[in-house]
Amino acid sequence: MCGLILAGLILAARKERRGGPPPERSAPLPASRPKILITTRLFDDAATRFLEAQGFEVVPSGLPGDALDSNIPDADLNALLEGAAGWIVGQRAVTRDVLAAHPQLKVIARRGVGYDRVDVDAARDLGRVVTIAAGANDPAVADHTIALMLAVLRRLKASQAAIARGDWRVLVGADLTGKTVGLIGFGRIGRQVARRLSGFDVTVLVTSRTPDPEAAGVTFVALDELIARSDVVSLHAPLVPETRHVINAATLKAMKRSAVVVNTSRGGLIDDATLLAALEAGEIAGAGLDVFEAEADEALHPLAEALAARENVVATAHAAGSSEEALARGNLISAQCVAAALAGAPFPPGCLIADGRVK
Repeated sequence: MCGLILAGLILAARKERRGGPPPERSAPLPASRPKILITTRLFDDAATRFLEAQGFEVVPSGLPGDALDSNIPDADLNALLEGAAGWIVGQRAVTRDVLAAHPQLKVIARRGVGYDRVDVDAARDLGRVVTIAAGANDPAVADHTIALMLAVLRRLKASQAAIARGDWRVLVGADLTGKTVGLIGFGRIGRQVARRLSGFDVTVLVTSRTPDPEAAGVTFVALDELIARSDVVSLHAPLVPETRHVINAATLKAMKRSAVVVNTSRGGLIDDATLLAALEAGEIAGAGLDVFEAEADEALHPLAEALAARENVVATAHAAGSSEEALARGNLISAQCVAAALAGAPFPPGCLIADGRVK
């Protein structure tokens, strides 16, 4: 049975990539189909058809297409999860209490690559599987990172605002070409950013917990050196206790006054309050922000809004990974992960985060 379902997974993935017809079912549907709850936003028809072809009942959350599942009340979430074998989750916190309340829930899949909102230890303890969609949005996030660098350096936001109010003066910005760019973190996305930067004739400095001596075109340095030398500091590290507020009052004061900070990783990597203070004091030149501390704390929304309102800040709402192509890849990979977990089949490369079935 597992072999049949795995064959179906592979065939379906190939057909989806070719844009062909929906995959054929790998086995007759059982009388009662396993239920898969979808609460992540923008889950598409192709991934839904894939799951249905594998014999699953796909149950949407009922939220508007672009609404965050973090806004689902606890009682409503528990009702939705009743009887679900799999859950493709968006921004909702997956807590020990939620997992314990639904012992039939076997797999929790994220379309993205972050899993800081999932209690991974609880999942292991309770015998559950946690997956991510590794690699799905890497190109989109890397592209977005470069876009933010250019937008801030060339003062695009200020220029557009000036024209809109009838002011046609030329606002002089700065080149990216020839600059020194510091990357904090050098995982999949950091490496893709470095490759894109190679076309700009920049010097790329990297600080990482695991330096790669084989990496071409970059120089590994200590964080203090990276902060002091870089014209652009770009964040690509996971949010863990050691990296929280890696950009803080001290690091901001150590930067060049002409420096720009870009964050397309996790909001907690920057102390947003000290960033706002540094921008107001002219300690750095600008920032490109796709993520904010306010995503995890509604009380900080005014702070995020104050940052976004600044002329020298270009802000997007955690949208770096949300290109049409990235969403399609992530939806299909998360669906494949759910199907693999419930069939006992191999997972797509890099997607398995926790497997509580293995003790």
